[in-house]
Amino acid sequence: MRPVFSRPLLSRLSTMLAARTGLHFPKERWGDLEKGIAAAAPVFGMPDAPSCARWLLEGPLTRNQIEVLAAHLTVGETYFFRDERCFELLEQHVLPERLQARATRPLRIWSAGCCTGEEAYSIAMLLDRLNPHGAECGATILATDINPAFLRKAAQGIYGEWSFRATPAWLRERYFDPAKNSRFEIKQALRHRVTFSYLNLADDIYPSLTNNTNAMDVIFCRNVLMYFTVAQAKKVVENLRCSLVEGGWLIVSPAETSTRLFSRFAAVEFAGAVLYRKLAHTPLPAAAPPPQPLVAGVAPAIAWHAAPPGPDRAEPPSGEAAAYEDSAGAAPLRMARVCADQGKLAEAAQWCEQAIAADKLDPASQYLLATVRLEQGQSDAAGEALLRTLYLDPDFVLAHFALGSVCLSQSRHREAQRHFDNALTLLQVHPQDEPLPASDGLTAGRLAEIIGSLCASLPRTTTETRQERA
Repeated sequence: MRPVFSRPLLSRLSTMLAARTGLHFPKERWGDLEKGIAAAAPVFGMPDAPSCARWLLEGPLTRNQIEVLAAHLTVGETYFFRDERCFELLEQHVLPERLQARATRPLRIWSAGCCTGEEAYSIAMLLDRLNPHGAECGATILATDINPAFLRKAAQGIYGEWSFRATPAWLRERYFDPAKNSRFEIKQALRHRVTFSYLNLADDIYPSLTNNTNAMDVIFCRNVLMYFTVAQAKKVVENLRCSLVEGGWLIVSPAETSTRLFSRFAAVEFAGAVLYRKLAHTPLPAAAPPPQPLVAGVAPAIAWHAAPPGPDRAEPPSGEAAAYEDSAGAAPLRMARVCADQGKLAEAAQWCEQAIAADKLDPASQYLLATVRLEQGQSDAAGEALLRTLYLDPDFVLAHFALGSVCLSQSRHREAQRHFDNALTLLQVHPQDEPLPASDGLTAGRLAEIIGSLCASLPRTTTETRQERA
């Protein structure tokens, strides 16, 4: 007879999982929790489910543990153009308004909790219908999930009949190619419009330029919040609100609409659906305010959180991180971060230039300018700002990482590898759980994982050359 969980053990386990992964297992779902842990136990090398549960409770969950648990505790059940009314409103109201409002800035869309990718690709198809010349559309789609197995399937872009159960035949013919075993592969041109990435909505930092979750025009977060505790859902909704530009839209499933949960949004009612729009921010002052202590609870960041501080915010910066704020350019630098978080990139760049003029030796101003230039699509200007950052501070680890990312985007693989190697070398002196300066809480261990994923995407010859040098 297999071991059975005790009720106190299940209670502790469900509480821990809710806090670290956002996955909510109330008492009525404890049977599902036990089955999931039993399935994950062999992967962890544990003899049985209760032993695995006690082992997981011994210390903080690692990224690998979270991924394994997500693979065994989440169920992927979706299809293309699920909830047709949402996509009708996206096509008829949301996207036309956002395309007009964005001016010269690329349209940014985020599918949060993307599962196996059908939602993100549905958005890409809709954009293609609105603008058949997709290369000129200037839209980017980020799709994130906590389950790495889902992300791998999404990146492959191969689907069976069940994913097409609510789509017309012409759509399959236009956007897919036949694949083996009566399956269909999404066309490369459409696949390249979507970037899939790991993100834990309950634990990772967002909005942030580091993981590309800032200044979004539209966020889809459907059939995700219902699996969180009320407290966790409130935290996620607030972070998603901060990730939107002024006037941006949050789209949730009809079952997740809530007056209390979305009280900081404007509820926009349509026939058959309710969408949520970010309320306008308080207008920015015409001139930079006098230097003052940082607002409690807001850490130095790539993307500045303009929302009021709460109990889940990081502590004010200290030590090396504080040094980047304690300069003559601190006030305009704060304004630059506010503008960057709101998607006002031209204004953010102007504030950065003011901060640089006030203190030419401050690397933080150059770094923020680089991230803004990247957001504007000016990779060459961003690279120059990053080089100036490293001239002022050769140990600025995030600048090495960002420069590697710039080189990677330009297919300069050897240079990208060199900058990633520099970043990894600098990370070795930091404890894995130590937040990095100017990172909005990103830890050294998490950045090392991100760099490892990027290095895995480099051509094999580049990696081999690196190994030969070592």
